[in-house]
Amino acid sequence: MSDEPILDELRRLEIETPSRGYGNSGTRGRMGKRSTGVTVADVRAYVLTLPRAYEVFVRGRIKFRVGQIVFIAFSHDERVMGFGFPKEWRLALVENEPEKFMLPGESDMRFHWVCVWLDAIDEEEMRELALNAWAMVVPRYVSEPYAKR
Repeated sequence: MSDEPILDELRRLEIETPSRGYGNSGTRGRMGKRSTGVTVADVRAYVLTLPRAYEVFVRGRIKFRVGQIVFIAFSHDERVMGFGFPKEWRLALVENEPEKFMLPGESDMRFHWVCVWLDAIDEEEMRELALNAWAMVVPRYVSEPYAKR
């Protein structure tokens, strides 16, 4: 059975896509749910609580790493967050919620990577995305206690 009717119904129910302007006090995303968005400070506060994660500043961009592996990076204007995500699933993610997610630039398509508009997600979703990206780059025994939360 095809998922196309489900996707069409979700698109039909969409009320408004997030604005990309500065000073956005809140947006309406999928199915009209209120989202105030998150900031780099929100992401930093959460990510730095994860074992082995640390922040670096590379060519004017904030990135978070475990060892030498980047699992979260921000655009220069800090409106877009790139994060680790399985290659096999990223096209489905972007097609299902194109107002939130986008494919990375052509040069990053070889990596396990996808991007999200920060003003389109709430703190709960940011934590889930960050935790999953972090879990991809740490040993399983480090991430397992966090998966059970």
